[in-house]
Amino acid sequence: MAKTGTDVPIIFITGHGDIPMTVQAMKAGAVEFLTKPCRDQELLDAVRLAIEGHRARRKEEKHIGQFGSLTARERQVVGFITAGLLQIAAELGISEVTVKMHRGNIMRKMRAYLVRMADLLGISRSRPIAP
Repeated sequence: MAKTGTDVPIIFITGHGDIPMTVQAMKAGAVEFLTKPCRDQELLDAVRLAIEGHRARRKEEKHIGQFGSLTARERQVVGFITAGLLQIAAELGISEVTVKMHRGNIMRKMRAYLVRMADLLGISRSRPIAP
């Protein structure tokens, strides 16, 4: 399944498993390797873990895909923003308006709602909200 690019969590259940077989299955991407007879709760826990891991990987892949939609300049701006640099325009030799345009595009593409809301409310790292 790994060779075909199928992205489905795998749980092996066998009545004749040994350590080398377990190691091989886990190296190939199995989430769990259970031996028969297995307890119901053991199987349910393995399924829950597999689903949670799969969801987390898909979410991560989605974010990576969103980052891939950024232009080279937008990626530069992201680097400066995450480093906490405030003088991005001066560093890149572009206008403040252009930086704001890039930031807007980044937020839209990355779906950065929290960052956008904080920006709209005037909350920043350099000027946090008073408790």
